[in-house]
Amino acid sequence: MLARRALLHGTAAALAAAMLARPAFAAYPERPIRVIVPFAAGGNTDILARILVTRMAERIGRPMVIENRAGAGGSVGAEAVARATPDGYTLLFGAGGPLTANPVLQANVPYDVERDFRPIGLVGILPMICQVGPRIPARSLTEFIAILRERPNQVTVATPGAGSAAHLALELLMAGADVRALHVPYRGGSAMVADLLSGAVDAGMVELPSALPLHLEGKAPIIAIATAQRSPVLPQVQTFIEAGLPGFTAGSYGGLLAPSATPADIVATLHAALVATLAEQAVQARIIEVGAILGSEAQRSPDGFAAFLRSELVNARRAADLAGLKPS
Repeated sequence: MLARRALLHGTAAALAAAMLARPAFAAYPERPIRVIVPFAAGGNTDILARILVTRMAERIGRPMVIENRAGAGGSVGAEAVARATPDGYTLLFGAGGPLTANPVLQANVPYDVERDFRPIGLVGILPMICQVGPRIPARSLTEFIAILRERPNQVTVATPGAGSAAHLALELLMAGADVRALHVPYRGGSAMVADLLSGAVDAGMVELPSALPLHLEGKAPIIAIATAQRSPVLPQVQTFIEAGLPGFTAGSYGGLLAPSATPADIVATLHAALVATLAEQAVQARIIEVGAILGSEAQRSPDGFAAFLRSELVNARRAADLAGLKPS
């Protein structure tokens, strides 16, 4: 009897201990997830993030709340995630600015992309385009390059910011075509596109989603796209490669990352929800509709996205060296 009582007591104690321990191992997620977008609301990265998290939240069973934290070309928001508690409740919707251009073009970036982040999956690629305003008669990049040669350092070309992926693409264009233009950096794509339309600047280098509406309205034509092949969205627009710039591809991207010490099971849960969301035809159609290109199946995996990020950094450093750009 004493042995039986001891056994029952021990079993009850074990069950009680298990009950007390259960909250520590409760299924993730238990509460809303914060997704930091390192740019202002309404921009390309923000739009792509919202397309993803709206449906992904339904799959994961908890709200995913976007927090726009802009500053320093995206570095402010990226640093906030790099320093966040690695519990899966603070994520980064990363982009080419903070994860590729800034480490190459900015001195003292307060994080290391490979050391401080754990990739979850690539969502989409935002191809770079060249667009002209009403003062430029060119309707192809070939014609635009000819104008730049005739008017060195006279044509203004805007980008969404100094040190941005678009700035890097502009410098690469000028180096590759041996032309010079006046770079006019803005604080984001919206103001830049408005000034392009008014004629305050002559041309712009920007991601396709920012430029597509004005192009479709016939107000500011896109004259080239920096993809390997012509875009199905713009089949009549030549590529930079077709204009005589071999291998010229450029753009930004959007993808989900967590702090580097985030547990593997949490990353696996997030990755499964991301992949399932991106498999939905309605989500794919919306991503394509805004002018983005879906990441490949391999790039949607943590390892594939990590390899993509490493490749982007290598290409950005090569482009900066070619253009003679140094961190500042």
